[in-house]
Amino acid sequence: MGRPARRGAGMAMLCTLSIFLSLLVPAHTTRSPDCGGILTPSGLRYLAEVSKPHAESVLRHDFMAPPAPDPSPISPSSRNQIISVKVDKFSLTLIPDTGMRLSIEVDLGTTSAPSTTKEMRLSILADLHVDMNPEGNLELVTSDCKPTLEEVQSTEGVTEDSKSSGSDVDKQINVEKICLEVSKLLLFPNERLMSLAAPFPITPSCQVQYLPLAAPMYSEQGIIISLQTTFQVAGTAIPLPVSPVPFSMPEPVSSSPSHLILAFSEHFYTSLFSALEESGALNVSLLSSLTTATLAERITQMGSLFQEDLPVVLQAVTRSSPHVALEEDKAIVKLFLTAQIGAGSSLFQSFLSVNVDVTARLHFSIADTRMIISVAAVEDIELSLAASDVGPVLAALLEELFLPTVREEVPAQINVVLRQGVFLPHIASFTYTDVNITIHKDYVLIPCNLQLEAKTGEASTRE
Repeated sequence: MGRPARRGAGMAMLCTLSIFLSLLVPAHTTRSPDCGGILTPSGLRYLAEVSKPHAESVLRHDFMAPPAPDPSPISPSSRNQIISVKVDKFSLTLIPDTGMRLSIEVDLGTTSAPSTTKEMRLSILADLHVDMNPEGNLELVTSDCKPTLEEVQSTEGVTEDSKSSGSDVDKQINVEKICLEVSKLLLFPNERLMSLAAPFPITPSCQVQYLPLAAPMYSEQGIIISLQTTFQVAGTAIPLPVSPVPFSMPEPVSSSPSHLILAFSEHFYTSLFSALEESGALNVSLLSSLTTATLAERITQMGSLFQEDLPVVLQAVTRSSPHVALEEDKAIVKLFLTAQIGAGSSLFQSFLSVNVDVTARLHFSIADTRMIISVAAVEDIELSLAASDVGPVLAALLEELFLPTVREEVPAQINVVLRQGVFLPHIASFTYTDVNITIHKDYVLIPCNLQLEAKTGEASTRE
């Protein structure tokens, strides 16, 4: 299961907030979260680290762009110009119950003549939080911003000319504009936050979408986001099983070294398999090693139905929704199928109908931003006769004839459906590394680190 943590350490790290996420959901709505995530202080530090060169690029573009024509009598040679921009400090810190604080210190090199240079220090202190707009998307909002500009070092004395020169820098920097657009200095602007709620494909006809239920909440452990999953089949949202127990996002009792902690409820996985069932993706055709002639040796009435020897095929369809159960270190899926057993390829002729109940272990792993789910091992199979055109068939004979095919082929066919994986909630341009998956009772926990994709470079930093 990925790299499973020791049970003791995993349990010691977590406590369940029994009513935490329910407080995020208005009482008048029937929506409730089935998954969520915590962006930890470590994650905020990483986002600040990767945003620093981006911020420097943005500020350099804004400050060092050719100035607009100035009708003032000051000659171009005496007008102060910014010739260098270097971000010396860039940090994001958590403010519990409130939001985040962005702190930036920028060294500016200015000149008004070839021999006259001056170093200025621009400091920006801004309070940010993530809000939910009327369209239901998360957006980054600046609640307070305080920029200050001061001279650090100069090769000239403080004269009237230098004061005038400093005033020119003030005009060129446009402090008000910086505060209006300070969130653009981060590498996850609102365009990327909106990508969190984009629909992602699971199969050609089935999609998943994670919808935020409310604005995030801020605790000492991180920024906590509650999400509700919706599934679409052929472009239409489908009704899903009702979760018997409201899901609460497990919160670390102490600081986590991981950047992000994702959690998925048992209801999420049952809903996923229900959506696959609704789309027909779990309906499978299984080719048996048997033929009508070999079956006739065990079921005598077969000989009167088929005059030639034909391959035997099992066409299995779901007869009710699958169910996923999560226990400590163990995930189980129960599939309820009905298999029409018959012969022929172009003209399929059924002669037996068998109910097939499969209980199998699930394995989880992460690839980039996708959760790869596979049927790892079949634990139990029950076969029972539903209908027969060849007379009564004993349960023991059904198992002898068809159980090997079901045991091998059902997991293989289901894994073909699941092999593309299910996209996790993520922000565009970031992927997940150092993943540690642990299965607990009622939920799966996925601590991981963020990693900025290598393809995101200077050319795309001004998105």
